Amino acid sequence: MHLLRKFPAATWLRAYDRGSLTSDLLAAAIVTLMLIPQSLAYALLAGLPPEVGLYASILPLVGYALFGSSRTLAVGPVAVVSLMTASAAGGIAAQGSPEYTSVALILAGLSGLFLVGLGLLRLGSLASLLSHPVISGFITASALVIAASQLGPVLGLRAGGDNLVEVVEKLASNVANVHLPTLAVGGLAIALLLWIRHRLGPLLKRRGVRPAVADLVVRAGPVVAVVASIAAVALFGLDAQGVATVGAVPGGLPPLTLPDFDPELWLQLLPAAVLISIVGFVESVSVAQSLAVKRRQRIDPNQELLGLGAANLAASFTGGYPVTGGFARSIVNYEAGAQTPAAGVFTAVLIAVATLLLTPLFRLLPSAVLAATIIVAVIGLVDLHTLVRTWRYDRADFVASAATVVLVLGHSIEAGLVAGVGISIALFLWRTTRPHVAIVGRVPGTEHYRNVRRHEVLTSPRVLAVRIDESLYFANSRYLEDCLTAAITDHPDISDVVLIASAVNAIDASALESLELLVRRLADADVTLHFAEVKGPVMDRLARVGFTEHLGRGRVFRSTHEAMVALDPAMAG
Repeated sequence: MHLLRKFPAATWLRAYDRGSLTSDLLAAAIVTLMLIPQSLAYALLAGLPPEVGLYASILPLVGYALFGSSRTLAVGPVAVVSLMTASAAGGIAAQGSPEYTSVALILAGLSGLFLVGLGLLRLGSLASLLSHPVISGFITASALVIAASQLGPVLGLRAGGDNLVEVVEKLASNVANVHLPTLAVGGLAIALLLWIRHRLGPLLKRRGVRPAVADLVVRAGPVVAVVASIAAVALFGLDAQGVATVGAVPGGLPPLTLPDFDPELWLQLLPAAVLISIVGFVESVSVAQSLAVKRRQRIDPNQELLGLGAANLAASFTGGYPVTGGFARSIVNYEAGAQTPAAGVFTAVLIAVATLLLTPLFRLLPSAVLAATIIVAVIGLVDLHTLVRTWRYDRADFVASAATVVLVLGHSIEAGLVAGVGISIALFLWRTTRPHVAIVGRVPGTEHYRNVRRHEVLTSPRVLAVRIDESLYFANSRYLEDCLTAAITDHPDISDVVLIASAVNAIDASALESLELLVRRLADADVTLHFAEVKGPVMDRLARVGFTEHLGRGRVFRSTHEAMVALDPAMAG
């Protein structure tokens, strides 16, 4: 059983049959058509040679298939991780240099080791450090930076930068040098891809094509643009007119590589590798869980860490760069009928065949078309609706999301992500240090107690019922003291206070001492502190240290109503 937990492939391989084989082969063929142009494009986005994208789409898929828990997640290069790789590697070496490629290998290796380490420690819950508004803001801002960075190749200009401001400034300064043939190719590619994405599907459905088939044809749209552009370059000699092409792409299987072991460089790249790992993991798990729910399957976040870790280690040792689960290709894999991770293995085989046989065809592929592929792909990642909704619902969360967007657009993706996570954690700590505390009263005709500020309720002139809606720990115990002290001051006739602990899941040692001190302070004011609705695990820990002995005349009641009736019989009516 321990083997099955760490090696999920042992589970699905035992039940593998001909039906699963047929479904997985079909899904692999469709995903391969989508993944080849994406891999080439994302490698260029990462500042790496195009073949590196193909290398990162072969053995990493096998690594995930062996250790990942999702049946349909498709692993490989993705836009955001590619941009993060370019940002991290660009600070160390120049694009195109051997050192740059070496840094990409190290990033993949570090990411793999970090993910595997988290998986072995069963720390999959760390994904919760990134709130949805922060992730949404980060991906939206990153998509805008990516799209802007790809306008350079579409316009035939050299333009780059770590943020949107730098990219726009460089584009604006070179706008007079726009290469019209390149713009024509890139513009037509964008128009074609947008038409395929938004118009082709409805057209096919009106012609009687099944919706599932029509959707798959739409997903494979980039292949049409690639084939058409290669044909156009060959027929009209566009490369001779100055249209930049990918050029010669080395054929052959991925080389066996070993990341350079330079402790100082590894330490320098570690923060970037951690950010790449966390972002990739959160994106991957989100996609995997959404697809698993549709088939009533289960995703194990800790196993996903191991699967993604294995994929990145495989990329590091086979000439690739950091990878993760991609949203679009995973949807295609799911809709194409993939039944097991074997679909990923078959995809890897097909891409390996393409790397061996088809790379000469990529020589005439315009760089503008690959840039257009990226632009159209990332447009769908821009999610302004979530930003607006967050503003309406929670201004504090909006601050974290907005800070992420502003810093990614104006400074760097690392700064934006770190700021978003930092603000989210700070907001969480601020909220828990000031928990909601409510004075409650009995709803007439019932035994239910509600906030006196929200409901018409009955209260006792001698007994004050106070509900604390948060676990108690060192950072908020003083706030509870202040709240109870203020309540006693405002109600001078009170002789008893009932602290309702129905929402308290834990009390740490500092909060325990604070409660004991509170009991003594209230006793000095002739007020007795009682507890009600204390959860079993919390009560067990309090009993171990003899807390009830510190209550003096105070008691612990099973329910709020029981406490109120015992302390003031008039509350029974």
